[in-house]
Amino acid sequence: MKSLLALVLTVTTLHVYAQQVVTGNSQTESNAVVLNNKAGKLPIGRLADLRIASVHFNSKYTAVFDSIAGKYWSVTPINGDSVKDVNAFNNLHDALKWYNLVLIQLSDETDFSPALSAFIADLESTTDVVVVLNGAGSLLQRFNGITCPLIWNKQNNAETASLAAQVIFGGQGSVTRLASDYGGAFKKGSGFTTRKSRLGYGVPSMAGVTSNLPAQIDAIVDSGIRAHAAPAVVILVAKNGEVIFSKAYGKHTYDGSEVTKADDIFDMASVTKVTATTPTVMRLYDRKLISLDSPISKYVAATRAIEDKRDVKIKEALLHEAGFTPYIKFYEKLKPADLSRDSSAAFPTKVADHYFLRANYFKEVMWPVTLASKGNTRGQYVYSDVSMYMMKEVVEAVMHRPLNEFVQDEFYKPLGMQSTGFLPRNRFDRSRIVPTTENDNWMRNMLVQGYVNDPGSAMAGGVEGHAGLFSTANDLAIYYQMLLNKGEYGGERYFSEATVDLFTSRQSKTPSARGYGFVRVTDKEAAANPLYPSQQAFGHTGYTGTYVWVDPKYNLVYICLTNRTYPDDGKTYGVSPINIRTRVLDQVYRDLLGEKK
Repeated sequence: MKSLLALVLTVTTLHVYAQQVVTGNSQTESNAVVLNNKAGKLPIGRLADLRIASVHFNSKYTAVFDSIAGKYWSVTPINGDSVKDVNAFNNLHDALKWYNLVLIQLSDETDFSPALSAFIADLESTTDVVVVLNGAGSLLQRFNGITCPLIWNKQNNAETASLAAQVIFGGQGSVTRLASDYGGAFKKGSGFTTRKSRLGYGVPSMAGVTSNLPAQIDAIVDSGIRAHAAPAVVILVAKNGEVIFSKAYGKHTYDGSEVTKADDIFDMASVTKVTATTPTVMRLYDRKLISLDSPISKYVAATRAIEDKRDVKIKEALLHEAGFTPYIKFYEKLKPADLSRDSSAAFPTKVADHYFLRANYFKEVMWPVTLASKGNTRGQYVYSDVSMYMMKEVVEAVMHRPLNEFVQDEFYKPLGMQSTGFLPRNRFDRSRIVPTTENDNWMRNMLVQGYVNDPGSAMAGGVEGHAGLFSTANDLAIYYQMLLNKGEYGGERYFSEATVDLFTSRQSKTPSARGYGFVRVTDKEAAANPLYPSQQAFGHTGYTGTYVWVDPKYNLVYICLTNRTYPDDGKTYGVSPINIRTRVLDQVYRDLLGEKK
C-alpha cells in the first residue's frame, strides 16, 4: 500500500474549468436526490470552524468536485484509490482525525468492498460525513445501513460532480425524489428538499444572457491588455445568484511568466472602504452601538479641540461631505532616520521587502498631520481618504478591536472568503499576489507585491480604513451577493434588510447621489443613460484598477480586478485608451438588455 503521505494531494484550489461547467442542465439537476437529511445537515451552514477532507475512491470527476467545493471553503483532497484492505482503511481512518467533516466521493467505477462499507460506517460514528454517489440506482442498496447525508445522481459526469458539491454547500437546491425503490431504506418518493443559500456556478445561458457574452468579454480584455491598460485581469459576473462568468487573463507583469489565475489576490485600494470599513459601521449601526448623526468627536477625543472637526457627523464622513482634505502626502514627511532596511523593535512597521518604518510613526507624525489638515468644503461632495482614516478610529474605539481582526472574524471567515484580508504576505505565498507596481515612484522605489500600494496605508502598518484590503474575485462575489441578498448568505444574517437598504440607497443631496460609503449612479450619468445602471445600483472603484458593482434591478454582481498601476502608474506606457472595468460592465448590461453592440 502507498504511504498515507502519498494519499494526500497538494492542498490547492484546482482550476479545472476556466469557464464553469453547466450545472443548470435540467436532466442533470432533476436526477440529484438528497437522502438521509432528516437532521438538516445539508446544505452546510457555518463554515469558519470546519476542517474538510474530500476522499475519493475511483471517482473520475473528483477534480471537478474538489474545485467547486473549494470555492466555498478550504478542502483537502485525498486519493483513496489504492486503499483496498482493512488495514489500509484503518490507517486512512486515523489520518482523517484532523478533519471534522469528510466528503466521500463514489461512483459506479468504485470497488464497493465490505471493507469500504465498514470504513464509512465506522467513520460516520465519530465524524460528520457526506457521501456523494454517482451511478446506477442499484448502488444505493449498498448504503441501507448508513445514516449520514447522501447525494445520489444516476449520471456520472462533470456536471453531476459540480452539482453535488454545490448542493452540499447550498450553491444549488434540491427538490427531487427517488422515482423507484432501491433497497430497504430508499423507497420511491424518498428525498429531502434543500434550499439554495450561497452562490452557484453556472453558465450565461442559465441567467438569460447570450452565449456570445464570454467572447465579447474576451475581446475587450484582450484589447485592454495589448493597450497596456493592465497586465493582469480577472472578471467575474454573477446573475440571479449564479456565477455565469469567471475568467483570468494575462500575466502578473507584461514581461513575466506568472500566468494570472482566477483565485489570484489583488490589492483592493479604495474598495477597502466598502468591503471593510463601511460594513463595520453597518454592523455597529445594526447593533445600535453608533448613530450616524453622532459627531466623530464622541468616539475620537482628539478631534474635540479642533474647530473644523469637533462637530462633523459620521454620516458626513461616509458621504465625503465632511470638509476633510482629499489626500495627504504623508511620505513627504519621511526623513532618512525614519527608515531602515532591517526589522527591529525600533523599526517594526514593514512597508515593503527590506523596508521598515520606525515605531510610532503613525501616532507621532501621521495622526497629528491628519488632525491639522484643512478642507473647508463641508456640505459639498469632495472625495476624501481622510474620511475613512477617521472612520477606522471611530469603529476601533467602539469595538475595542483592530479593524483587520474584526472584519476577519465577523465577515470574511463566516462568509467563506478564504483569501480576503489585510497584510496578505503574513498568510499567503507571494506568487498568489498580483504586484501593483514595479517601481513605486512615491516612496519605495521598488517592486510592490503583497504590500498595500497606497503610501498612507503602508506607512500606517498596512491596515487603514481607506486602503489595505486584499481579495479575490470569488471572495468579493460572495460578499456582494450577501449585500444583494439584503444581508443574508449561507443561512446566516449579517445585516438587517433595513440597514442594507439605508447604506446602499441615495443619501446625498449633492449630484454625487452617494449612499453611506457606496458609490451610486450620479444624476448626470442617469440622465445620459436612463436604461442602465439602475437607480438601485451601488459599488466602488479602487485606484489599483479594482471595481465592484451590484445592481439589484438586474440581480447582478460584477467584479473586475486589474493591476492597472503596473509598472509605474502610467509613466512608462501612458494612460490606456481602454478602461477595461467599465467597458466590460457596459457590455454585460448591453447583453442583458438584448442590445447587439
